[in-house]
Amino acid sequence: MRAGQGPTRRALFTAGATGAAMAALPSPARAAGAPRTAPAATGRPRAASYRAEYHFTAPDQWKNDPQRPLWIDGEYHYYYLYNPDYIAGGTRAGTVWRLATSTDLVTFRDRGTAIPKDTTPAGDVWSGCAVLDTENTAGFGRGAVVVLATQEPVEGADSQAQYLWYSTDRGRTFRPYGDGATPVLPNPGVKDFRDPKIVRDEARGRWVMVLAEGTKVGFYLSHDLRKWTYASGFVREGLGVLECPDLFRLEGPDGTAVWVLGVSANGKPRGLPNTYAYWTGAFDGTAFTADAHEPQWLDHGFDWYGAVTFDRHRPDGSPDPKVRYALAWMNNWDYPDNTPTLDTDGFNGTDSIVREITLRQDAAGVRYLASAPVSALASHASRTVDHGDLRVDGTLPLPATTTAYELTTEITWSGPLTGAGVQLRRSGDGTRHIDAGVYERTAFVNRRNCANPDTSGKHQESRSPFDPAGRRVRMRVLVDRTTVEVFFDDGRHSHAMEAFPYLVDTGLSLFTIGGPAEFRGTVVREFGRA
Repeated sequence: MRAGQGPTRRALFTAGATGAAMAALPSPARAAGAPRTAPAATGRPRAASYRAEYHFTAPDQWKNDPQRPLWIDGEYHYYYLYNPDYIAGGTRAGTVWRLATSTDLVTFRDRGTAIPKDTTPAGDVWSGCAVLDTENTAGFGRGAVVVLATQEPVEGADSQAQYLWYSTDRGRTFRPYGDGATPVLPNPGVKDFRDPKIVRDEARGRWVMVLAEGTKVGFYLSHDLRKWTYASGFVREGLGVLECPDLFRLEGPDGTAVWVLGVSANGKPRGLPNTYAYWTGAFDGTAFTADAHEPQWLDHGFDWYGAVTFDRHRPDGSPDPKVRYALAWMNNWDYPDNTPTLDTDGFNGTDSIVREITLRQDAAGVRYLASAPVSALASHASRTVDHGDLRVDGTLPLPATTTAYELTTEITWSGPLTGAGVQLRRSGDGTRHIDAGVYERTAFVNRRNCANPDTSGKHQESRSPFDPAGRRVRMRVLVDRTTVEVFFDDGRHSHAMEAFPYLVDTGLSLFTIGGPAEFRGTVVREFGRA
């Protein structure tokens, strides 16, 4: 996916929640006294800052799509699309691949630009994939890092094609293959032909590429990463233009393995999410066969797009076959430029927390992916407050003074109950807040009563299925300065979205509707400063 498929808008913040009360609110960026011109970014939160405390953010300017992180020499190399000219030129100014490295996937070190833009006739560099060529299949040397990425020499002229870049310094800097003007996979004459993702098929001694081609995911094969042959296509209509495809193998607890095909998709016209759709199934080295026609979704919120999954490496460096990581861009092409971080911190671009993905199976035999925040997050908490078990009948405020925290609790009930949950970042007068919980047969997150990027009022409450028959629900909630991520029960259903509470709104309340409930094991882990 490229940086800037939507219109360029210079509105730096919009309080998009509907309702008369929210429409009258001033911008949080204005309330914080920030200038309209974007200041230089420091990469860390400061006073009157909306920069995330424990989520990855761009150092300045703009970021969008994550590129699949690669494990090299004991650390993850995380490449992402970065636009150094965004504030002056908007989202269409074009992207480079910028690099950050991490050992725990919570804290990152900026390494600067890895692949520059506009240094070849093919122009700027879009999404793609990096692989570690340990066997020198491409001829650049053992251990070379090879990238295939989409570039579009002539915008709108069916010229999207896949170009090769390679690195001989362990992925820090890259040079174009050949003259930089000739793609290794040319466009066959179609509009959408982008976002290559490559996996190694060790059993057959070759590479496999999945590529976004409109409503089709194309499968291509290569022995050397330079010459590619079309193998098959996986077509699904009704999900918009499929982007950022993904293909991986994952084992369940019993060692049974399945293949998963994922895409960033738009199910909004059908009342479905606009996030990461996936199918479990089988891959025979040439084609993918899905277990079901309809996809499942890795997130049900509004702002979890361009996601990538990648290997979790064990202490000995080997990939864990039963756990995979996932990471996404927390934004939406419906409102990409609406954020207070431009006014306060000079950047636009925040990622989700890295997730651990595991394969599960429900009582009906349906295989699905479950999400949980990366385990290393716990070690970064600055303070833990254990509230224990709490009985709630109505609303129960908890003492809270921070804007960045994790809340865990299990809600149980024995009598009649219509709904229960938590109010996050609640204002002192109770008029502003983000709600998350369950209501009858639905799990939800609602940002309507909080400033947020959606000016249309259409994307205010996200929903996923919930079965109240068990009379319990586990919730794990991650709150940062501009983001909320909620994981229900084992993480089969999660909701990620942007929200822009005032920095003074730090309240936290538990609530029930239509009866009492017990909030068991209620713990708040705070991150960074208040």
